[in-house]
Amino acid sequence: MSTSLFRFATAGSVDDGKSTLVGRLLHDAKAILADQLDQVAATSRARGFAHGAFDFALLTDGLRAEREQGITIDVAYRYFATDRRSFILADCPGHVQYTRNMVTGAATADAVVVLVDARKGVVEQTRRHLAVASLLRVPHVIVAVNKIDLTGFDEQAYVDIEIEALRVADELGISAVRVLPVSALEGDNIIDRSERTPWYPGETLFELLETLPVRADVDEPLRLPVQLVLRPQGGLSPETPADEVERLRDFRGFAGRIAAGAVSVGDRVQVLPSGRATEVTGVHVAGADTGTATVRQSVTLTLADEIDASRGALIVAEGSAPELRRDAVVELFQLDPRATAAGARVLVKHGTATVQALVAEVLTRRDLETFAHADLAAQPDASLAENEIGRVRLRLASDLPLEPYARSREGGSLLLIHPADGATLAAGTVID
Repeated sequence: MSTSLFRFATAGSVDDGKSTLVGRLLHDAKAILADQLDQVAATSRARGFAHGAFDFALLTDGLRAEREQGITIDVAYRYFATDRRSFILADCPGHVQYTRNMVTGAATADAVVVLVDARKGVVEQTRRHLAVASLLRVPHVIVAVNKIDLTGFDEQAYVDIEIEALRVADELGISAVRVLPVSALEGDNIIDRSERTPWYPGETLFELLETLPVRADVDEPLRLPVQLVLRPQGGLSPETPADEVERLRDFRGFAGRIAAGAVSVGDRVQVLPSGRATEVTGVHVAGADTGTATVRQSVTLTLADEIDASRGALIVAEGSAPELRRDAVVELFQLDPRATAAGARVLVKHGTATVQALVAEVLTRRDLETFAHADLAAQPDASLAENEIGRVRLRLASDLPLEPYARSREGGSLLLIHPADGATLAAGTVID
């Protein structure tokens, strides 16, 4: 029986064999149904694959356009389990124009697997993906040097890439990096250790995924963004006991998904932005009174006092309330083709709250070759184009409980939204 949930994302440059690696991983982990294997085998034969061989990439490229073009366009989520762990896999696109989807896939990941072609080494898109992993503070980064079979399992080719990958990771401040040689097509070091890489003493990809620790955000203070306030409206049958009718008439529950920490009946909490403190009198999960709930569970809380709160409020453990802010420096990853420029009016979505905001300044733009921040503060017309990373100063129309992203991935992340059409312009992390 699986004992924990592990979320990981995969990324890599075009034709690095990422979808093939994911397909091989799912196949060798016995996470593919027989009818899907039959379909993939038939499609592979039609594409000219030899008898008994098939295209592993077809196991993950689900969109028709992806199969026709042989590329990954959207994030593909896959769910599978072993005796030790349950997994949610986010297979992210490799093309530069779809880098924004990698941000989506890696935002909640415990680990990211970045593929590098053993023949090409670290390229610009590799650097971009590592920069995104750094920006999102993904706890574990795995660099898989793929297609090692096409180099004749050359140790020096692997060592050169390992040195460069570790150097880039060090420049970005990524400490937990593991580099391993793999062949997605042949299966080397995916599930089982390969005899063809005797010079590599480390774990296989699957061994890493099964043993890397899951981030312990259950140990953080409670953070519950309120999504909905529940008040029963009618629907009671004539047979409902009078005391139950009276209880439901007075019921006022605050529903949402726990972003961090845990909560139990009797806990003291504060409700932001008012800051009022009260006590938890009920914890309900899936309609049942459970008395306790933990991170990533959807819950409804009842409180001892009548507190004026609605969607966008934040329930936190008493004494741990973050500072309410109307000004913040944020590192942005630009997702939309429309640039984000100084003076732009946007909506900022933080948790379940959405407020109006102004991009007061575009401060820096990160150079993906040197990773240095070029100073743009003196340029009044500075902007960030699609796929660019940089820092901006936001001025908010209402208070938000923003936390440094280095301390809280949930409390320190936000989205910039276009006020006219609701499109997501950029993903951002709050700088301490």
